[in-house]
Amino acid sequence: MATDFTEETATAAVVESFENTPDPRLREILGSLTRHLHDFVREIEPTIEEWEQAIGFLTATGHKCDDVRQEFILLSDVLGVSMLVETLNGRRAAAATDSTVLGPFHVVESPAREQGESIDLLGKGEPCVVTGRVVSVDGTPLPGALVDVWQCNEQGFYDVQQPDVQPPGNGRGLFTADDTGTFRFVTVVPSHYPIPTDGPVGALLTASRRHPYRPAHIHFIAGAAGHTPVTTHIFVAGSPYLESDAVFAVKKSLVEEFTAVDDPDRAADFQVANPFRLANFDIVLEASS
Repeated sequence: MATDFTEETATAAVVESFENTPDPRLREILGSLTRHLHDFVREIEPTIEEWEQAIGFLTATGHKCDDVRQEFILLSDVLGVSMLVETLNGRRAAAATDSTVLGPFHVVESPAREQGESIDLLGKGEPCVVTGRVVSVDGTPLPGALVDVWQCNEQGFYDVQQPDVQPPGNGRGLFTADDTGTFRFVTVVPSHYPIPTDGPVGALLTASRRHPYRPAHIHFIAGAAGHTPVTTHIFVAGSPYLESDAVFAVKKSLVEEFTAVDDPDRAADFQVANPFRLANFDIVLEASS
């Protein structure tokens, strides 16, 4: 290993230091990270003060993380890294549902709910019925598929953001598709909302004069035996910020109409108040290789 650490020898010296890494993938990652990071430093030539600010920013980002808030995911989101990783890993058959970011408010286990049950535990927003099927790329239904859903309320807040207002599990549900691959639940039409701006990521957006808003959406994770699971959203057509999502997650294939329905008979079928909104979202999974 080189001992004369200079601007010219720095990168090679650090890459060489990782040559005995047993895991070849880790060795590849560390070498590539070193080369790109050193090129970045050479390009911008940060002052000592700027580098200390950068370290302070990352430290503050870590301090902002807790059991319900992941500031590093938020940072990855607003830099477009989360969506780039999703896109690179989402190279599926053309018919398969597009993937999007997980986001910072997913919980490990949503409450299991019955078909047609409401995930809205407050009953204050505009009622909405969401229906869909989970199928394979050839159209074959996937009975027993699990569909994990979560969303903000009509005011733009998730349950973990308002523990004194929303009961745990509000806006969340884990549904099992029936024999035809169908799932259905009742909710409220979600609102557009700002990502959390009270931490380092918010300061970054302010400094760069970027808005923090996300268009209205509902999160989904769907999986079935023998198929690759997908993490995705549906976005409410006509919502503000569809063209400038703060985390770059909008894909045209995922924008859905939340149609206004004024039909007492249909409302009775779904056991919701009339009028209501109706959205349909079919999820297409690719078979595992």
